[in-house]
Amino acid sequence: MVSDTKASMLAGQGSSGEQAAGDMGQAGAHAPSSFFALALGSVGVVYGDIGTSPLYALREAVHAVADGEGPIARDTIIGVLSLILWSLILVVTIKYVVILLRADNKGEGGTLSLVALAQRAMGRSHALVLALGITGAALFYGDSMLTPAISVLSAVEGLKLAAPELGGYVVPITVAILIALFAVQSRGTGKVAALFGPIMGLWFAVLAITGLLHIMDDPGVFRALWPHYGLMFLINHSVVALAVLGAVCLAVTGAEALYADLGHFGRGPIRAAWLCFVFPALVLNYFGQGALVLAHPEAIENPFYRLVPDWGLLPLTIMATIATIIASQAVITGAFSLTRQAIQLGLLPRLEVRFTSASHQGQIFLPRVNAMLLIGVLFLVAMFGSSSGLAHAYGISVFGAMVVDGILAILVIWKGWRWSLAAAVLLIVPFLTIDIAFFSANLLKLFSGGYVPVLLASVLIVVMWTWVKGTAILFAKTRKVDVPLVELVEMLQKSPPHRIKGTAVFLTSDPETAPSALLHNLKHNKVLHEKNAILTVKTADVPRINDEERVNIEPIADGFWRVEMTFGYMEMPNVPKGLAILRKRGFKFDIMSTSFFLSRRSIRPAAQSGMPMWQDRLFISLAKNANDATDFFQIPTGRVVEVGTQVTV
Repeated sequence: MVSDTKASMLAGQGSSGEQAAGDMGQAGAHAPSSFFALALGSVGVVYGDIGTSPLYALREAVHAVADGEGPIARDTIIGVLSLILWSLILVVTIKYVVILLRADNKGEGGTLSLVALAQRAMGRSHALVLALGITGAALFYGDSMLTPAISVLSAVEGLKLAAPELGGYVVPITVAILIALFAVQSRGTGKVAALFGPIMGLWFAVLAITGLLHIMDDPGVFRALWPHYGLMFLINHSVVALAVLGAVCLAVTGAEALYADLGHFGRGPIRAAWLCFVFPALVLNYFGQGALVLAHPEAIENPFYRLVPDWGLLPLTIMATIATIIASQAVITGAFSLTRQAIQLGLLPRLEVRFTSASHQGQIFLPRVNAMLLIGVLFLVAMFGSSSGLAHAYGISVFGAMVVDGILAILVIWKGWRWSLAAAVLLIVPFLTIDIAFFSANLLKLFSGGYVPVLLASVLIVVMWTWVKGTAILFAKTRKVDVPLVELVEMLQKSPPHRIKGTAVFLTSDPETAPSALLHNLKHNKVLHEKNAILTVKTADVPRINDEERVNIEPIADGFWRVEMTFGYMEMPNVPKGLAILRKRGFKFDIMSTSFFLSRRSIRPAAQSGMPMWQDRLFISLAKNANDATDFFQIPTGRVVEVGTQVTV
């Protein structure tokens, strides 16, 4: 049983790069060739989502104006382009690349790292930080469903231009691609991930070239470089300003991946890839689309695909589809990593985790999460039927998570970096204001599709909060009837039972009380092993733990030891490997003569509980569907003894 560390997590959004790149560490320790490899890898994994935004961002933003004010004017195109450009500069470049990449937790990034840093800086568990972590996690799952749906749909929609006769098959083709994508998850992404960087590198090169070919169609597009045009557009189009912002924000979705994948590529490679390659390619493509629409207003129907001649439509559609699959792959694996971290931190019950690589522990597959995401994605595609329809649902979850990042960043800079509160607020609030503006703009879409991520996040928040609250109630109730471990050991010293050879390991979440499995073994079997280890597995608020710090052992009395085993929140607990460290320190035991005793609780609703009856039943259902502790802790199944107990909650 894992003890709760009461550190929270999320967001963000998990670490999508973990599966694709493994643990590569910080860039400073690498040679130039390795630095380039890391930068190229970040292009494939970190920037997949934001790299597919040109497919629909400008189109949706201009359509938002056209729907509200009639024919499209030149100032509209210039204003929208200026808003997109300065959103990329302020939100992505300054907030994430310059500021938040510095807020690392032992080299790891993401909302979870901000939560852990905030908890540590405040010196105690804080309900606000926990609530922010749960909210951020729930919002990320919404993003994990919406990104594959809108990305693949927007790419396949190129068929309407390349082969109009196939226009009616856009949704079926999208569904087939998505089913295939989720079906191969169980095989692991290691081999595919090696291709991510070069393919996305080619994709960004195509973005830059196609934009560059049209950027001189109307040189007036360069006026968008001045933020004045974006601000004046919002002032002069106040009626539709929020609606336009709700579409402009599509250009920066995926920005949170910069921070989430910090530990897997390093600050330097991520920054270099963005500043030297990705950002210029995106700007050239958006400006090329803008110049094309200024010269040929009818191209606004689908400006991205109109950048190429008719013969290039089909190849570009194929390439766009591959790029969106890569973008989708990154967010799916991010959901897997995020779920594992949520389990480690006590926000979710144990779920089955399968390792798909012998060399990279980050390459994992969670069958239930995969199935949940697939069902959700297919439902969204069937429900909305087009990328324009899905754009109404997209954004709330993304910018909700960004707002969470901003609030946590203030706490970390204030308490962790030891800045004054005023300085921390002055630094982050301007960016937080932009995030809130984008979030508010997306709330306008609430009744036209935005309710989907809100409902999904609400359900997940209830689930996670129920699990956190239920486990706390369960822990408090069981502790009332537990026997202090030291008292039990003293009793056994005075009146020793029959001893048998071998080692017994009793897993418990509370090292101060006697495990119920130990009490039941004494009561029913009336025997005691020669060596008895009371083992507690804990999750630290750092990503990984060195083997030297992994295990602590404390003798209690003759034949009794208290063992504490600690894993980072990005590690999967492996009890046998932890015990092997003890053998090196002189604690002699034979794994083949060691028995692991686990308590299996049968939970029943209580007449008087700290939760409503519906929440009681939800908690019990979650507990019943939790993965077996034997698998979770990677204990040999032939060495496990389970003891059943019944408890009310």
